[in-house]
Amino acid sequence: MRLATFTDYGLRILMRLASAPQERFSTADLAAQFEVSRHHLTKVVQDLVRGGFIRTRRGTGGGMCLARPADDIGLGSVVRHLERRFALVECCQADGGNCVLKPTCRLKPRLLAAQSAFLNELDRSTIADCAWPDDAVAA
Repeated sequence: MRLATFTDYGLRILMRLASAPQERFSTADLAAQFEVSRHHLTKVVQDLVRGGFIRTRRGTGGGMCLARPADDIGLGSVVRHLERRFALVECCQADGGNCVLKPTCRLKPRLLAAQSAFLNELDRSTIADCAWPDDAVAA
């Protein structure tokens, strides 16, 4: 299973915030650290706010931080939130897609089981488990 770049960036943001929970970061700071588009990262941040994973504040002393402790944020819940529009194959879309094999297909249940196993494995870890180590953070 390949995660969308959007989800990759979301996980990076959360791991970075978890590495320094007392600090507040701007989108520009993180975009520079990750060497990615600030515009794209802004969309990811907005989605993480909607999901209740981070908080943002404008103005002096503003920036973003985790909305709750990193050990309370499961990787599986983050991936489920950020990948909610993702479907492994067309027939796994919410509307069932345009699959002509629907009545006899034996693939879909196996793909859904594999996806469930993948997410269940992610449920065993938290953002705290993946926070950047102190020596990996650039000064």
